[in-house]
Amino acid sequence: MKKKILITSFDLAIGGVERSLIGLLNQFDYSKYDVDLMLFKHEGEFFPYLPLEPHLLAEVPKYTTFRKSISQITKEGYYQLGVSRALAKSISYFHGKIKNIDEPGYLNIQYGWEMTSPFLPKLNKEYDVAIGFLWPHHFIGRKVKAKKKIGWIHTDYSNIDVNKNIESRMWNKLDHIVAVSDECSQTFLKEYPDFKEKTLVIENILSPTFIKEQANLEVPVEIKKSPTKTTLVTVGRLSHAKGLDLAIRACKKLIDLGYDIAWYVVGYGPLEDTLKKLIDELALQDCFILLGKKVNPYPYIKACNIYVQPSRYEGKAVTIREAQILEKPVVITNFPTAKSQACDEFDALITPLSIDGIVTGTQRLIEDRQLKEGLISNISKKDYGNELEVEKLYQLMEA
Repeated sequence: MKKKILITSFDLAIGGVERSLIGLLNQFDYSKYDVDLMLFKHEGEFFPYLPLEPHLLAEVPKYTTFRKSISQITKEGYYQLGVSRALAKSISYFHGKIKNIDEPGYLNIQYGWEMTSPFLPKLNKEYDVAIGFLWPHHFIGRKVKAKKKIGWIHTDYSNIDVNKNIESRMWNKLDHIVAVSDECSQTFLKEYPDFKEKTLVIENILSPTFIKEQANLEVPVEIKKSPTKTTLVTVGRLSHAKGLDLAIRACKKLIDLGYDIAWYVVGYGPLEDTLKKLIDELALQDCFILLGKKVNPYPYIKACNIYVQPSRYEGKAVTIREAQILEKPVVITNFPTAKSQACDEFDALITPLSIDGIVTGTQRLIEDRQLKEGLISNISKKDYGNELEVEKLYQLMEA
């Protein structure tokens, strides 16, 4: 008899976590497992990539409110949720101020779930295994009946600020915790050592065949190529974590040093207006180009001469691995988990996490042909596919 599995996430909007979820769903053995997928919102650019085998559960109206404004929630008649969200927003704001936290977004999400949970419905069906793919995991912890509960970690816990008591209570309700890299696991366990026995690593599942096929589907007309110009590409959310403000200032320095470059960014996010203002302020409109959302980022990566990841922190940057699969020389900043992504000067260039570090790393790959060709040669010989990672999940579910 097939085991009944529930997998949950928010939606299928463009993002690394969502691409990883699609990768997992494409590798599942549906002859052994009956999989229900619960997405709080049935929306997102990755919906066409959703395989047919998992059963997509109907939307539950109260769970569709999480990415809506408080005023919109109230207009729809969810007064308890609206008041709870407003209270959570206030508490997270003051918590952030008291602790001098630069980015209180995680607190806002955490308090939002904590304070609205009493007013959210439970799922009636019982499962053998419930998997929460996107933090926080209050839903599978409190609202799902399952013999075994598993929650994913996609981020670097040394760089996020949350209420530790709330966080510990949440993880206590789960049987297993899955981190997407060794470094992710280590930074999590440094903050929460009590969970060591139930924490393990399962990497994001990537298929080189799929990525290469997608890269050949279209020609990115926005990218203007020329024999003398060096094309840089970055793919990522326009957020503080991704360090794109550093990239813009690095681009300015490179231009001032006489380099003929064009830097294209595929992605969207909350800092779009701020980044556009900085681009205008530095007169980089023709050199640093924000391309916005792209359902298929792979043709853009394929079109570049150098892929750059200027992040302040990452859990496991799927985009770095995708660039390597497409045999691109990669510059990455030395964020805390960078060593899990690549070996410095073997299959990427790891450079100091600073504006000058990005400038120096990019300069080296532009000028040092031997280094660049060596990276490409090493990348081309390495198999970055990891479809068998799903076997670790099977073992966990069957234990």
